[in-house]
Amino acid sequence: MAEDLRKRRAEKSEAGFTLMEIIIVVAIIGMLAALVGPKIVRSMMESREKIARIQISQIEGAIQLFAFDMGRFPTSGEGLQALVQNPTGGNSWRGPYLEKGLPDDPWNKPYTYRSPGQNGDFDICSAGPDGTEGSDDDVCN
Repeated sequence: MAEDLRKRRAEKSEAGFTLMEIIIVVAIIGMLAALVGPKIVRSMMESREKIARIQISQIEGAIQLFAFDMGRFPTSGEGLQALVQNPTGGNSWRGPYLEKGLPDDPWNKPYTYRSPGQNGDFDICSAGPDGTEGSDDDVCN
């Protein structure tokens, strides 16, 4: 009789998890996701903004090299494409000024360029995560 009881207990312990145990584990995982999830999303957004600022800085350097060679900044009409293709066919262009071509912003949209800019010789902006230029989440030089 004692042996039968041991066999039943052994079989019961190998049977798997109870519904209550599964519910508790799912609840713990849900609480962890609720606590950690927003921090991960915020960190990813901040990382994309940092990438945009780094890319804008690299584009600014390429524009400075363009201006040194050409004696002027690219016009708004020429845009940033002037950094990778000779806009005039003249001999003073020494590009391409961006080694890997013109990057898109971290949200897969093109950067906007204006010359003259509102705050200097030129403006370079990313429309940010919402893709709408002029909103609060824009990243500009």
